[in-house]
Formats: sequence, structure tokens, C-alpha cells
Amino acid sequence: MEHSFTILNNILILTLKGDLIGENNGPELVNLVNDQLHDNITRCAVDLSGVRYMNSSGIGVLITILTKFRNQEGEMILVKPSEKIEKLLLITKLNNIFSIVDSKEEAIELLKAL
Repeated sequence: MEHSFTILNNILILTLKGDLIGENNGPELVNLVNDQLHDNITRCAVDLSGVRYMNSSGIGVLITILTKFRNQEGEMILVKPSEKIEKLLLITKLNNIFSIVDSKEEAIELLKAL
């Protein structure tokens, strides 16, 4: 899996591509989030539009990241999950835990309002 990030309006924009398999990429993503939280970045948009597959460890990584932001009174929003990932979030009822939007712009507007 590939990932990239930018900071825009004090919001971490994390873009993921490929397969989100937690044991391979999880520690690296969590460390990235920890670094941003250390720099007082407490809001995050995670672009999942390029994620083809996610296993239970990948779900665990997203939950860990969400928890870290919420523990700092921040928030994380998922952006445009693929149809397959959206079904997975629906089946696991995680769509009730995560905020999910259709565009980065929408995520940024919601996060700026917090």
C-alpha cells in the first residue's frame, strides 16, 4: 500500500492507495498520526478512494487512528471509500462510528467547522 499526506488548514489529509492490510502498514500510519498529534493537528481526512481491499487489521488501523484523534478532542472523516470498502463498513456497522463523505472538500469543510 502507498500513502501520502498533506496538511491543509491544520487538517491532516491522508491519502491511501492499494490494499490496507494493517500488519504491513499499520505501525507506519499510526506513527504518522502520532507525529501530527504531537504537532497539535487534531483533525484528519482519510481518502480511501484508492483502497481496493481492507482486512480486519486494516479496519483496526482506522479504528486506532480514529480513537487517537478523538482522545485529543479531534475528529477523523473517511473520504470516498470504494464500493467494496463501503460494503465492508456497512456489514461491520462501522459506518455508524466513522463519518463518511464523498469528497475531500466536504471533509475539509466539516473538519474546519469543529
